[in-house]
Amino acid sequence: MAEEVFDSPNPWVARHIRDYVETGGVARPGVPDLLLTTRGRRSGRLRRTVLVYARDGDRYVVTASNGGADEHPAWYLNLTHDPRVVVQVGTETFAAHARTAGSEEKPRLWRLMVEVMPVYQEYRDRTDRDIPVVVIERAG
Repeated sequence: MAEEVFDSPNPWVARHIRDYVETGGVARPGVPDLLLTTRGRRSGRLRRTVLVYARDGDRYVVTASNGGADEHPAWYLNLTHDPRVVVQVGTETFAAHARTAGSEEKPRLWRLMVEVMPVYQEYRDRTDRDIPVVVIERAG
């Protein structure tokens, strides 16, 4: 029996996840979204959220912007605890490894994310928090 996956408790995000699944990954045409499943660092449960991504070669890049809030999003804290994740892009689902971008690669990847979603720059301006950029690579 497959382990149950719990969608984001945020009603807007949960609805977006449901729409994403029902449409095979095209819930917001023109916006590159993926579903990211992490293991909860406290609960141990599988947790799923939806994120805007950019491609960097074979890698997927996301940002832990949290809308410019002063705290990191839960999904980011989860993957720093356990970097083994599951990703769905369109109808394809695969195991992956997630890591925070290093200081040398982060500026280029941040610019890539802002090109995809310009509002990220506004989010960065709202907080003193260093907003992480996350690199996701297929496992094995």
